[in-house]
Amino acid sequence: MNFSEIKFPPALFITGIGTDVGKSFVTGWLAREMNSVGISCITQKMIQTGNIGKSEDIDRHRSIMRSGYLPEDLSGITAPQIFSYPASPHLAAEIDHRQIDLDAISNATDTLRQRYSHVLVEGAGGLMVPLIGNYLTADYIADHRLPVVVAVTGQLGSINHALLTFKTLPSYGIEIFAVVYNPFFDKDQTICADTRKYLRNWLASFSPETIWMEMPVITDE
Repeated sequence: MNFSEIKFPPALFITGIGTDVGKSFVTGWLAREMNSVGISCITQKMIQTGNIGKSEDIDRHRSIMRSGYLPEDLSGITAPQIFSYPASPHLAAEIDHRQIDLDAISNATDTLRQRYSHVLVEGAGGLMVPLIGNYLTADYIADHRLPVVVAVTGQLGSINHALLTFKTLPSYGIEIFAVVYNPFFDKDQTICADTRKYLRNWLASFSPETIWMEMPVITDE
């Protein structure tokens, strides 16, 4: 995959087929590879839960990128909404007796776009995670016209979860820019090889413009 030949949109939203599929690793890896070919790229965590004062996902991004903390991290722009309880954003906000400030998130993205040519915004959980009431992550992505990168895995159940995600995105008018296969969970090689093949073939048939990427195994560094 030659990253210098890919026309990345100025802002991309990184989602996944569920929670714990490696979105943070995908986000950090994409940013690292983009920066390595001269693309000015920074990452943002849309909403961080389970933390106080800083974002563990931003920490992971910077570790993978080997960049260290950036000025935007220290000023809080890259993680504008942090909640203490490790739960879905709507519940974490309720427990902290706060409301999610969607304007703070979008304003932070706009600020980052003024400083960098590309911004990768990592979501919290999957596409249908609620934010405020019935307002879902998919609604936010659609309202801000963000193309998405979908993180997928090969483990059992991934075909079902991936196709549910792939089929839902167009109904919101959201472009699937790329799908990134994360091999970290490849325990059963028979299942994972079939999942990878099936998803690639499905995208070739129903979303041929979508870029398929396969990242290396990345662990906490």
